[in-house]
Amino acid sequence: MADFTAQDVKRLRDHTGAGMMDAKKALVENDGDFEAAGKWLRERGLGKAAERSGRENSEGAVAVARDANAAAMVELRCETDFVAKSPQFVQMANELAELVAKSGEAALADRQSSIDDLKLTLKENIALGQVVRFEAAEGAVLDTYNHVQNGRGVNGVLVELQGGDEALAHDIAVHIAFAKPGTLRREDVAPELVEDERESLLKETANEGKPEAAWPKIVEGKLGGWFKRQPGGSLLEQPYAKDDKQSVKQVLGKASVTRFAQVVIGG
Repeated sequence: MADFTAQDVKRLRDHTGAGMMDAKKALVENDGDFEAAGKWLRERGLGKAAERSGRENSEGAVAVARDANAAAMVELRCETDFVAKSPQFVQMANELAELVAKSGEAALADRQSSIDDLKLTLKENIALGQVVRFEAAEGAVLDTYNHVQNGRGVNGVLVELQGGDEALAHDIAVHIAFAKPGTLRREDVAPELVEDERESLLKETANEGKPEAAWPKIVEGKLGGWFKRQPGGSLLEQPYAKDDKQSVKQVLGKASVTRFAQVVIGG
C-alpha cells in the first residue's frame, strides 16, 4: 500500500482543487508521489475545482428543514439553472438543511468534502450561500415556507411567532415569500433612509401648495405609505397578501413575529 498520510491528501486537495476521494485515489495510484498524483488528476480533469471557484454562481437552490423545535434554511449556489434543478444538487441542499436543523451550522464543516466532490461531478462552481437556523424560544412556534420551481426551492422563509399557532406562522411565511419585506417593523429601517425620505416628502408637500400648518401631518401620512411600499418594506406595515384591506399587524392580532429570515435565489 502507498505510504502517505491524511495531511498529504489535504495538501494535494489544496494544491489541485480535487475532491478528497479523488486526491486519495491519486496518491494510491502513484505510490504516494505528490507530483505524479497531481499530474494524474490533471490528466483526468479532476483538478479543475480551483479554477471554477472564481466563476459567478448566482443560481442555486434553497432548502428548508425542521427538527424538533429547530428550523434551518440553506442556500447552495451554482452557475446554471440546469445544475440547480438536477437531482444530485437538490438532494445535497436538502441534506445540508437537515444537518443544520439537527446539529447546527458548525456541522457543515464535515460536509465540505462532499460539496467539493459535487463540484467535480457537476463541473460547476458550487458553494454554500446563506445559512440560517432558528431554535424556537420558550412559548414560540416556528414555521417555514419554500417556493419550489422546476423541482428546487427558490424562495425560502423561516418565521418565529409568539402568541400564535403554526397555521398563522405559515400564513405569515407565505406572505413574506410574496412581499419580500426587508425589516420586521418600521423602527428597524435605517434612520438615515427615513430622514432622507421625510425631507423629500416635505419638499413635495410644499410644492403642492398645501397650508404650511398641515405639512407635518401630511408628511407623516405619506411616510406611512412609504414604509409599506418601499423596496424591502417593513413586514408589520405591509398590506396582507391574502387580504390587502388588512395590514400584517392586524392579521397577527395579539400574536407577534419575533424574527424572520428569507433567502431568494437571484434576489
